[in-house]
Amino acid sequence: MDSDFGIPRELSPLQQLRSQYQPELPPCLQGTTVRVELGDGTTVSEASDSHIIARAFPHTLGQPLAHFLRETAKVSDAHIITQLPSIRVGIVFCGRQAPGGHNVIWGLYEALKVHNAKSTLLGFLGGSEGLFAQKTLEITDGILQTYKNQGGYDLLGRTKDQIRTTEQVNAALKACTDLKLDGLVIIGGVTSNTDAAHLAEFFAEAKCSTKVVGVPVTTNGDLKNQFVEANVGFDTICKVNSQLISNACTDALSAEKYYYFIRLMGRKHSHVALECTLQSHPNMVILGEEVAASKLTIFDISKQICDAVQARAGQDKNHGVILIPEGIIESIPEVYALLKEIHGLLREGVAADKISTQLSPWSSALHETSLCFTPKANKYGCLQDVHFLLLQLLLHPESDDSAQLSQIETEKLLAYLVETEMNKRLKGGTYKGKKFNAICHFFGYQARGSLPSKFDCDYAYVLGHICYHILAAGLNGYMATVTNLKSPVNKWKCGAAPITAMMTVKNWSQNAGSTSTSIGRPAIHPAMVDLKGKAYELLRQNAEKFLMEDLYRNPGPLQYDGPGADAKAVSLCVEDQDYMGRIKKLQEYLDQVRTIVKPGCSQDVLKAALSVMASVTDVLTTISSSSNGGQQTA
Repeated sequence: MDSDFGIPRELSPLQQLRSQYQPELPPCLQGTTVRVELGDGTTVSEASDSHIIARAFPHTLGQPLAHFLRETAKVSDAHIITQLPSIRVGIVFCGRQAPGGHNVIWGLYEALKVHNAKSTLLGFLGGSEGLFAQKTLEITDGILQTYKNQGGYDLLGRTKDQIRTTEQVNAALKACTDLKLDGLVIIGGVTSNTDAAHLAEFFAEAKCSTKVVGVPVTTNGDLKNQFVEANVGFDTICKVNSQLISNACTDALSAEKYYYFIRLMGRKHSHVALECTLQSHPNMVILGEEVAASKLTIFDISKQICDAVQARAGQDKNHGVILIPEGIIESIPEVYALLKEIHGLLREGVAADKISTQLSPWSSALHETSLCFTPKANKYGCLQDVHFLLLQLLLHPESDDSAQLSQIETEKLLAYLVETEMNKRLKGGTYKGKKFNAICHFFGYQARGSLPSKFDCDYAYVLGHICYHILAAGLNGYMATVTNLKSPVNKWKCGAAPITAMMTVKNWSQNAGSTSTSIGRPAIHPAMVDLKGKAYELLRQNAEKFLMEDLYRNPGPLQYDGPGADAKAVSLCVEDQDYMGRIKKLQEYLDQVRTIVKPGCSQDVLKAALSVMASVTDVLTTISSSSNGGQQTA
């Protein structure tokens, strides 16, 4: 009920202590002035997409990067904004709940009041549905008191995670106009921030004065690109899951007779599974990106696990822990093709119980063989005479056309396949270990409602302040960004990047085996785990030891004081990601060149500059052409 939003929470002693924690601000956000440097205009990451994105974003494509500066910075062309009128800002939760989301609201509220006490922050109740219906709650310090540094999205709530249809964007436009909003802040992941970019363009075309700002908040960790190093919520969910995984590892080592199959929330890509592996050191993880790259079937995966079980049994180890990302089911080629066909039939209105009669011969064959075994009722939860996985595949897709991954029990399917194969090997005499026993878990909802980690509290609060700075600078269609996150807060670099610079266009196959494709709309697409990145390299270096040596590591519960309080995600700390810092450094070099090579400089200086610049241009053109050689096809 709407009346439940914003009511004071009853807090435990720990929650009360956390509500008193005051996050630190980087120097560039301190004070009562806004200091911003605008860099060169941005481009799109894939040159082949530029004409499509340009047609979709005539008003907001090519905007410059924004860097917010500390008071002592000496930048000649910086904009120093001292006259800051009162403004009205709306804020809405559009994505799935993530620990730390409330601190974005708190940070934005405090920034508004510090720069002009007459400014107003309105929270939309019930997510995007509340935005369309203009249901608001004025945020006050009293309302925020029991939500500071707390988990969940229950201050405002959320519903659908999209602002996309003509009816929806018109309703958003009307709400912002009727409420006289100077800014609209959208909190969410890749889908929500894609919608924010399209909404910003729509507002610009309609000459609406409301500026739209996006904030990268998602537990999936897949809103990553050259501008965005991490997402609010990812740090917390990985730490909470890692403790649960570590507890299972300890239990497995103690009992010495169970294999734990643990499926982790995280949507299509495997960032959560990779990070949890690096934190807790389970015996094995199957990453969806590895499966897709090697085109592994479900039986290839089960064979890998069986071989690992057999190898461990050779060392008298009949226990273990195996992590499975929930999105792995969409990474298996034959299952992904089947899912696409099922979703197409569901969109056409075919009833779920009639799907099997409408499948193509290829998918029908898969339906009859690979997936439609009929397990008897057993400890994994499979129902007598029911094809349990197929029933889950028949669920209607999410708003982004992906499967309902949290409802597809891949861990039970793999446990069943592994047990079946190990029993065969046991009977055939090729496996000499104990009878295989599996215990299945799904970790997701337990973690995303957690109290946020110290990192997520700080990060979200800072992003909230940046949102104000973006609006004060008059920028539209930007995402709040922080780089150098692996360093202490006082060394964080704060800025903003046009969302259009993060967008790409994908070509989609119409169906399995089809040569025809359709062009998707420009979007921020979820980042895959980089199989050439340092985090994955660290996993590969240790994979064999994790498998055979039981190097289980328990990071313990979330910590707010002591040695673990300032720990950050391993995958964040091992990568070298300061893209915006390097862009700024490049601009400094180019400024030096302009200073040295001016009309009146010597012929030798001019010739050297031309020679070097010609060589650099040739190299960059070659590299750019090879990296943008073709559009992605899904």
